[in-house]
Amino acid sequence: MTQDVLNRAPDDRIQALDSDGEIVDPDLIPDLSDAELVSMYRDMRFARRFDERMISLQRQGRLGTYSSLAGQEGAQVGSTYALADEDTIFYQYREHGSLVARGLPWEYVLYWMGHEGGNAALGDVNVFPLNISIGAHLPHAVGWSWAAKKKGDERAGVVHFGDGATSEGDFHEAMNFAGVFETPTVFFCNNNQWAISVPRERQTASETLAQKADAYGFDGVQVDGMDPLATHTVTEAARERAVGADGSEPEPVFIEAVQYRFGAHTTADDPDVYRDDAEVEAWRERDPLDRMEAFLRNCNLLDDRKLDVMDDTIDERLGEIIDNAESHAAEPTDLFVDVYAESTPNIDEQREYFEALRERHGDDALLESE
Repeated sequence: MTQDVLNRAPDDRIQALDSDGEIVDPDLIPDLSDAELVSMYRDMRFARRFDERMISLQRQGRLGTYSSLAGQEGAQVGSTYALADEDTIFYQYREHGSLVARGLPWEYVLYWMGHEGGNAALGDVNVFPLNISIGAHLPHAVGWSWAAKKKGDERAGVVHFGDGATSEGDFHEAMNFAGVFETPTVFFCNNNQWAISVPRERQTASETLAQKADAYGFDGVQVDGMDPLATHTVTEAARERAVGADGSEPEPVFIEAVQYRFGAHTTADDPDVYRDDAEVEAWRERDPLDRMEAFLRNCNLLDDRKLDVMDDTIDERLGEIIDNAESHAAEPTDLFVDVYAESTPNIDEQREYFEALRERHGDDALLESE
């Protein structure tokens, strides 16, 4: 797909498949092999199952607070499949599907268990550490992209964020800098309609979020984020423009992927307080997994037998990831590692005191609540 798909009005939502998996526009179907299409669906299905398992582990007290991705698999997996392996992803905290599409290092689960080392493992798949503060990673993504441009690397920085982040100053500063310095950045806004309990219409008076790019001198497009194929096509075109694949100068692009968060903001949230069940059910009719499965069945690429084999493989892999994470032996002194690039006398003193306490009392005594 050429970059022509980006030449649309911000309110002209791009869609390749309807909610029943039927092709809406053949020209928007990405040029992927049968194996790649099935692989994309498998990763979406893996992401949904991963989500369910993580929530279950949290409810059992085996995992910390977790943010659910259910409903957003199409945007996350579809967009990541459109990238080159060397492109770097910057994400908020809900884009687990993007990591699945990058191979999902098992150490990632360690982060949600309270071990910062789980973040470090993401560097091996060209993903920056998870970011909890809303929108604070956008300037970092633009800075990385600018550095890549200066070095002459043909790499894009793809930064994921939610609709709530567009209300943060970091969003506008990053967009402005990217526009002025023409950085190879793809801004990927996962508009899931809710910034915790604040609805999209209370975030901005703009008709769309995509049109915000106009103020910063580059294109913004809106895509059906629950359509993985349309998301792939748009992201591929945005990536080409960002790196100047046709020989032109690199140029940022803003993608607003319209979708819905089926579950709670995090496992510490109760969406029933601020959302109507009817609204949720209406969006569930557009489920990206159902849509992609129907498309693959229509293409004779998927049937019940293949689906059973796929699920068995997914469950086996998930079991391995969780077993690896839960068998990890934490080292308490890691608390003092990487506080600074090089340790300071104050940090050394604290570590030595902590080690002395462990030696004197033992770890079991230190873990007692009283």
